[in-house]
Order: sequence, then C-alpha cells, then structure tokens
Amino acid sequence: MMRYFALGLLLAVTFGVSAADRTDFLPPWNPPPAGLQFSVPPVDAIADLHGDIVDPQLVLFFAGNQFMVVHDLLEAFKQVHPQYQRIYAETLPPGILAKQIESGALVMGNLRITLKPDIYTAGKGAIADNQKQHDWFADTYDYARNPLAILVAKGNPKHITGLADLGRADVRVSMPNPAWEGIAKQIEASYRKAGGDALDHTIMDSKVKDGSTFLTRIHHRQSPLRILQGDSDAAPVWSTEAYFQQQIMHFPVETVTIPATQNVTATYTAARMKDAPHAQAAKDFLAFMQSPAAQAVYRKYGFLPAH
Repeated sequence: MMRYFALGLLLAVTFGVSAADRTDFLPPWNPPPAGLQFSVPPVDAIADLHGDIVDPQLVLFFAGNQFMVVHDLLEAFKQVHPQYQRIYAETLPPGILAKQIESGALVMGNLRITLKPDIYTAGKGAIADNQKQHDWFADTYDYARNPLAILVAKGNPKHITGLADLGRADVRVSMPNPAWEGIAKQIEASYRKAGGDALDHTIMDSKVKDGSTFLTRIHHRQSPLRILQGDSDAAPVWSTEAYFQQQIMHFPVETVTIPATQNVTATYTAARMKDAPHAQAAKDFLAFMQSPAAQAVYRKYGFLPAH
C-alpha cells in the first residue's frame, strides 16, 4: 500500500493534483506473493491473476467477487496439503471464465494464457447451465451464500435509501454488465421487487442510453473504484464486496442495506472439471472447500454458509 501512496503523491506533484484527490486505493488489493515487486497502477497492474502461472500443480477459476478470499484460502489449503505449493488462480467475471474454458485461452494485454482449470466456481445457476450445455463437471459442492447491498460514498451525499433511488435522474449508477456478470440478473430481480419492471427499465435501458448507468466490465474492481473516484454515486454489489471495502481496507465508502423483501441471495458452487489436468489436486481442493478451515476463511470475509 505504501508504494501506491508514493505513486499517488508523485502524480499529485507532477500534475498539480491536490493530496485529497490522490488515488492511492488502486488495485491490486491482495497481498502479493514473494519475488521482485513491480506494479504501476493503472498502467501495469495485474489484479486478478494470482500465484504460479508456470507449471502449476492446481489451477482454480474463481468467480471474481471472491478475490479477497483467495490469498487466505490458498494458504489454508497449503497447510492441509503441503504437497501443492504451485497454485494458479483467476478471479475474473464468471462469464469471462466460462468463455475462457470454452475457447481454451485468455488474452490479457500481451499475455496469452492457455491453462485449463481443475476447479471452476460460479453461481449455482451458472454451474447448472454450463453443465446442461457443456457437461463439464464431474462433481460439485455449494459452499457459500451472499446477499446484495448498495455501495455509496462516505456520508451518502446523494441520500440513497434503497434501490428505488437508483432510478433517479441525478444518481449515477455503476451496474454489472448482464453479458458476463451473473450478479446482474440478481440485481435486476431486486429492481423488479423494489419498483417493478418500470424501475428495471429505467436503470437498465433509459439510464444506460443517457450515460447515467455505467455497465462495468469487471464489477468487483470497477464499481468500488467508480464510487471512490467520484465517477458513480451508487453501486449494487454483493454484500461481501461492500464489507471488504469498509472493514478490511478502510476505504471512504459505506453500505445501504437492501431489505430482505427486495433482496436476492446467491449460492456459490465449486465444480470439479471432468478433464481436470491435475485430477487428484482437484479432488483434494473440492474436499477442502467442504472443510471447517475453508469455511472459516469465507466467514472471515462476510460470506454466509451455504446450508
């Protein structure tokens, strides 16, 4: 974090930006692995590729909103299974991960990755859809649940009290893109609970067209940043993302709770790939996800138990 502070201070001096405008909260937000550290956000910063990309013993594709869990989860797994030290994980949107599995490659900047996953995690519905369409999975396990919340700037300057306020013309919304973010369907279901089809249409059609709803490409990074940088006024997110920004990183944001009658809770499922390149490691990791040690890590970051 200190290197981001120093970079922000340098930019402030160079371009005449005040200290209050420093963007020293840029990702990545996870503890880095050992080795030579070189990261210059936003020019050179890889936030959602984790660990050992060369000759990994286990490859994990996590739905991106779990980025904050990965470091502690893998450390706990290595404690139980010290034979697995080279682990590679991605925390990208689940729709992007599914396309990566289907196409066989991911290109990020100048980097091409052709690793096949041993484990893929996503919402329970997305796992079921992919199994029906592709028959990818040998075994699955439901491991966590998560409701929605609204992330706003500290002090709630737009006085957001609930989902209905996101339809106001003066409220700029950061919204996950339904094209690759499973959370978007959940949020739209909540919009309809809060204000019917009219509210959903206003936020997802009219406001998209006039630019006051921004559709993200990777919501669990973009939405908090847009709030922190003053580009959006409100962002519907998983409650754990709001919790992480407030309680773990102490960023100047706060949460507006969505009542249970309007909320939607997702269940997350881990799936073992039928063609897992590291078959035994995949079995070991799926078993680990069912253990008290793994569940304790998810509880630490605000996830609810699946059952």
